[in-house]
Amino acid sequence: MIFISIVGGVFVLAGLFGLGYCIREGIRIRGAQLAPEEINARLQKLVGINLGSVALAALGLGLVVVGLML
Repeated sequence: MIFISIVGGVFVLAGLFGLGYCIREGIRIRGAQLAPEEINARLQKLVGINLGSVALAALGLGLVVVGLML
């Protein structure tokens, strides 16, 4: 059961790193002098990464909870 908690912790950390990446890229995109269409295209790609990161972190948190309960 410890293995499940460790894997969950790795998933949580990977999700948090993904969220940090999204924040950093969002700030970089906002600071760039780009056309509105280019900004929207880049942000649309970033939304997918953001949702994946949140899902990965949530899955990891669930695994940690299951590992601790068992």
